[in-house]
Amino acid sequence: MDYLFDKWARVASRLQEGSIFIFLDFDGTLAPIALTPEKASLPAKVKETLKKISNKTDFTLAFISGRSLKDIKEKIGLKNVIYSGNHGLEIEGPKIKFAAPLSLRYKAILGKIKNDLENKLTFIKGVFIEDKGLSLAIHYRLADKKQVPLVKTIFHETVIIHLVRNKIKIKAGKKVLEIRPPLEWDKGRVVLWLLARQKFASSNSRVIPVYMGDDITDEDAFKALSHRGITIFVGSLKQSCAQYYLKDTDEVAEFLRRILAIKEERS
Repeated sequence: MDYLFDKWARVASRLQEGSIFIFLDFDGTLAPIALTPEKASLPAKVKETLKKISNKTDFTLAFISGRSLKDIKEKIGLKNVIYSGNHGLEIEGPKIKFAAPLSLRYKAILGKIKNDLENKLTFIKGVFIEDKGLSLAIHYRLADKKQVPLVKTIFHETVIIHLVRNKIKIKAGKKVLEIRPPLEWDKGRVVLWLLARQKFASSNSRVIPVYMGDDITDEDAFKALSHRGITIFVGSLKQSCAQYYLKDTDEVAEFLRRILAIKEERS
């Protein structure tokens, strides 16, 4: 991976080749990671920049989050943009409204797993379950490090029977374990679907996709766009399928200001 600002001239040139479709994760990308999900917030200056971008005709904005659709919409609070919640199981935006069809059986299993985990994890301080409607997230960021192996053991013992029967899927993120429906649907597939839709709507004119994210779940999108656009990992340098990296959310804010400036200079 290259540090993006070291390659800015090349990136800026690429961004001038067409309209820009920006895909953004929220936690750790736009907003600094917080101790609990509800404490994370979008910095006012970043929101102002995103609002300006959303009002430009040669930009499309999509927020691709693991949060529920309702939650990510409240966190961002912008109109005329695309929101994708629950890793793409729920999508809303201009002329888009999608919800993955999930069986009552799946929802019953999810409810049972939630009850079992609540009973088994209740004695471990700092662990809590986030019910996102279509998925569950078990957060352990606040737990004592010595307790983390026990949390993971309880989690896997609880879900294993449903996992081997292909009734659920599990995914690990930053200090979180997630349970999702057994669908071949992830951030990568969501991004490709939205991009194809955008190209069709713009009569196949040139669209440059830009994806930014910091989590393991964003790797699916990095892979999907590896030969199609610009992919940016956010955080300390590590192994990633992204082409570039930025160090933190402050540098993401700077990048957004720069790409807005590119289009403003040309208009």
